[in-house]
Amino acid sequence: MPAIPARILPTIVVSQFASTSLWFAGNAVIPDLQHNAGLPASAVGHITIAVQLGFIAGTLVFAWLAIADRFSPRIIFLLSALAGAAANAATLASGGELLPLLAARFAAGFFLAGIYPVGMKIASGWYDRDLGLALGWLVGALVLGTALPHLIRGLGGDLPWQAVILAVSAVSVAGGLAMFLLVPDGPHLRAGAGFDPTVLATIFRSAEFRGSAFGYFGHMWELYAFYAFVPMLLAARLGADSASVSVWSFAAIAAGFLGCMGGGYLSRLIGNARVAFVQLSASGLCCLVSPLAFLAPLPVFLAFLLFWGMVVAGDSPQFSTLNARFAPPAYVGSALTIANCIGFATTIVSIGILGWLIHVVGPRYAFLMLAPGPALGLAALRRLATKPA
Repeated sequence: MPAIPARILPTIVVSQFASTSLWFAGNAVIPDLQHNAGLPASAVGHITIAVQLGFIAGTLVFAWLAIADRFSPRIIFLLSALAGAAANAATLASGGELLPLLAARFAAGFFLAGIYPVGMKIASGWYDRDLGLALGWLVGALVLGTALPHLIRGLGGDLPWQAVILAVSAVSVAGGLAMFLLVPDGPHLRAGAGFDPTVLATIFRSAEFRGSAFGYFGHMWELYAFYAFVPMLLAARLGADSASVSVWSFAAIAAGFLGCMGGGYLSRLIGNARVAFVQLSASGLCCLVSPLAFLAPLPVFLAFLLFWGMVVAGDSPQFSTLNARFAPPAYVGSALTIANCIGFATTIVSIGILGWLIHVVGPRYAFLMLAPGPALGLAALRRLATKPA
C-alpha cells in the first residue's frame, strides 16, 4: 500500500476546523443582536436549537438519498461548505429579526450535515488501521471550529457583528476549497450501507451497540448545552459587557481539542470504552460541582471551565469509534444515522431546559440539570468499560 501523503490528515483537519466554524457563529454575535436589535434573552437557546434541528434534517436527507455514496465526498464537502457559508451570511439579511435569523441558522445546520459526517467519511477513505486516532483529530477540529466565532468576536475589538459573520463564512469557504483541491478520494473509500429507518428495533438488539449508543446520548445531553450557555456562565462571573467573555468562551470550548487528542492516544493503551467512561465521569462531576466552582477565586473558576471543556468533548471520538465498531454489520449506515439523530435530538431538549433554568434560578445552579445525562450514559457504558481492552 503506497504511503499516505503527509498533507492529507492536516488538510482534512484544517478543512473540518474551518468549515464547522459555522456551527456557533450565531451564538457568538447574539449579545450584539440582543443589544442592537432587542432580541430576547431566550434567543440564544432558540438559535442553537435551530442549528441542531437543521443538522438533524440534513443528516436524514443526506443519508436517505445516499448523497455521500453516490458522489465524491470531497465534492459534497465543498458544496456544503459553500452553501453553509451562504446560509450563514444570510444572517445579515435577517436585520436582527428572530424568525429570519432562525431560518438562516436552520439552513446552516442543514449543510453542516454535508461537512462534519462527510469529513469523517473522507478520512475513512485514507485511514483504516489508524482511523480511531484520525477521528480524534477530526472531532478535535470540530471542537476548535465550534469555538472559532467566539475568538473572532473576542479579538475583534469593535468589529461589528456583521463582520464576524462574514469572516466565519469566508473561513468556511476556504476550508471547503482546501478539501477539494488537496485531498483526493482515498484508497479505502467505499460505499456505505444504505439508510433504512425501519431497522430501529433491530439495531438496538445488540447489547454492545446499546451500551455505546446510550452512553453517547448521555454525552450529547451535556455537550451542546454546555457549548451554548458557557458564555452566559462566564458573563455572570466576569460581567456581561466584559470583552474577555468571548475569549474565555473560545478557550473553554477549544480545550476540548486537547481532550479529543489526549483521549485518542490514551485509547491505544486502555481502549475506547474506558477512555469514554473516564471522561464522561469527569464531565458529570463538573456538572455537580459547578455551583461551588462558580464561587471559587476567579483563576480557579477559569481553570475549572477549561478542564470541563476538555472532558466534556474529549469522549466524542471514542463514542464515534464505539458506535461504528458495534453497529450491526448489515445496518452500519442506518445505525450510525439513527444514533446521530437521536443524540442531536437530546441536545434540543437539554438546551431548552437549561436556557429556561438559567432565567429561573440563575447560571450558578442551572448547570446541575446536565448531570443526569452523564450519569445515565455511565450506567449504559459500564459493561463495555469493564471488558478487557
